[in-house]
Amino acid sequence: MAQPNTTRLRYNEADVVLAVSAINTGQIQSVRRAAATYNVPEATLRRRLNGTQSRHDCQPNLKILTKLEEEVVIEHILDLDSRGFSPSLDAVRDMANKLLAERGAQPVGKKWPSNFVKRTERLTTRFNRPYDRQRALCKDPAVIRG
Repeated sequence: MAQPNTTRLRYNEADVVLAVSAINTGQIQSVRRAAATYNVPEATLRRRLNGTQSRHDCQPNLKILTKLEEEVVIEHILDLDSRGFSPSLDAVRDMANKLLAERGAQPVGKKWPSNFVKRTERLTTRFNRPYDRQRALCKDPAVIRG
């Protein structure tokens, strides 16, 4: 298979913002020249000038709950956890489905609660490891205190 003859540019969002601001302020008149100067892809620069947001800044199409609804679910989970009643994934699904039923939307899918917990930094699941009773009986309290 033949290798593509184009090289991939290494750039970050700050370079794109600088290129857009240079064009908007009139420092650089050409999109092609701005792309070469700031080492960003020309197509990306044209899309941003036309008003398309970066993927990081926009909400994904498949995100079911709004930011406010997600925040409500997170706060409710943390509130239950602080009281000693950590909700199961089924309980998280029920919370989301109740919020969606209020606005007449479809219920969440089977894997939505686990994906929600994975992508939310404030929610972590802690699993207890099994306690080996035989090892605990063999422990010496003097060594533990020492």
